[in-house]
Amino acid sequence: MRLNFHDTLVITCEAMLAGPPEVASIVARLMLIFGEHSPWMDDVARKAADLFTPRWNDTPIDELIRVVEDTPTFVAAFGTHIRPEAIRIIRRPPVQRLPPRRLAHVDLPHLPTLRDLADWLELDGSDMSWLATRWRVEPGEAVSPLHHYSYHAREKRDGRYRLIERPKALIRFAQHKILRELLDRVPPHDAVHGFRRGRNIVSFAGPHADKALVIRFDLTDFFASVTQARVHGMFRTLGYPIAVASALTALATNRVPSRLFTLGELKGKFDWDAQQRLRARHLPQGASTSPALANLCAFRLDTRLAALAHSVDAVYTRYADDLAFSGEASLKRGADRFSARVAAIAREEGFNLHFGKTRVMGRGVQQRLAGVVVNRHPNLARDRFDMLKAILTNCVQHGPASQNRAGRADFRASLAGQVAHAMMLNSSRGAKLRAIFDRINWSQGNSAG
Repeated sequence: MRLNFHDTLVITCEAMLAGPPEVASIVARLMLIFGEHSPWMDDVARKAADLFTPRWNDTPIDELIRVVEDTPTFVAAFGTHIRPEAIRIIRRPPVQRLPPRRLAHVDLPHLPTLRDLADWLELDGSDMSWLATRWRVEPGEAVSPLHHYSYHAREKRDGRYRLIERPKALIRFAQHKILRELLDRVPPHDAVHGFRRGRNIVSFAGPHADKALVIRFDLTDFFASVTQARVHGMFRTLGYPIAVASALTALATNRVPSRLFTLGELKGKFDWDAQQRLRARHLPQGASTSPALANLCAFRLDTRLAALAHSVDAVYTRYADDLAFSGEASLKRGADRFSARVAAIAREEGFNLHFGKTRVMGRGVQQRLAGVVVNRHPNLARDRFDMLKAILTNCVQHGPASQNRAGRADFRASLAGQVAHAMMLNSSRGAKLRAIFDRINWSQGNSAG
């Protein structure tokens, strides 16, 4: 086959990297490509082996191309009118590279090829292609059996809406596998407390107890702000080849068809900016993989914010989209400038702050983070205790159905969780709530849990 100089360079280097780095082995592969031996083959093989043998499997092809094209005998051989012609192509097999040094202890699944990925996910080839192919649904198509998500708009406290994207059974199965056996093994930044085993709201708020100043920020559309490119980059950082990283990204991201925003339940509930984020591939809120991926993709954000906090002797923690900082005199003196720097870092890392939810809290006010009061020590907020006590008391007096205004099928489990949370923050208050909870006659109302 007759190729131009650049294409010849590429297939030459592909073949060189397609096997062991020994000179004789490299030359043998080059002879297979060109059908005969030439002196330039020995020269490029020796140079490549000398330069790259210690990191042969991780050698980028572009680096090897620069070495080969600077080899005089190669240039002489392919600079004439009668240049060698390739008779076959030998591809470099996909290689899963080592993750960064900080993750050297992490036992990641070995998935160098798409076939390996499909087998690991327990999917046949057609199901794998169906789930991971980006072109499965046109952007403007509103209703299709090829959709892997159903959609529901949930109103927030501020009157805006959150889009819940619920994965259907097959893709949900694949996502659970990716979460349990891959993502859960990779630790996020140490400042992260949300969606992390052994961490919770109390561990998020606790470091900020008894501080002169506490500042809370909120990230807007946290999951939707994490783009396909960022997710793909994260999987590549873990060492997965491009094809496997692309498939994993497709399995964990989604784009909402444009026409859904003009029809039915979603019509008129999302502004133009929100629609733009949701039309592009992003982490869907509703997929089991999204919280872990959001944490990992925000690693640079957490690193920079932790360094910023350290520069003013402050502490930084994050719980999902809630950012918290606390400190003493140094933080108080530059609070306004500090807030502007947090906003700038967030924007540079692809996120935006919801400025209406920013709170700067000194000791003279209730310092509250994710419902936890931290003025002296982590504690349950008094208004939250009073409200929960009233709900439980009404359940005792009038039956739980009278308080289940949202029609929750798991109302008993919901109340039990809130009581357990209260006990974790304040054992004496929690015990009072638990005593009332134990008096509820669940046969009077919905007791599903």
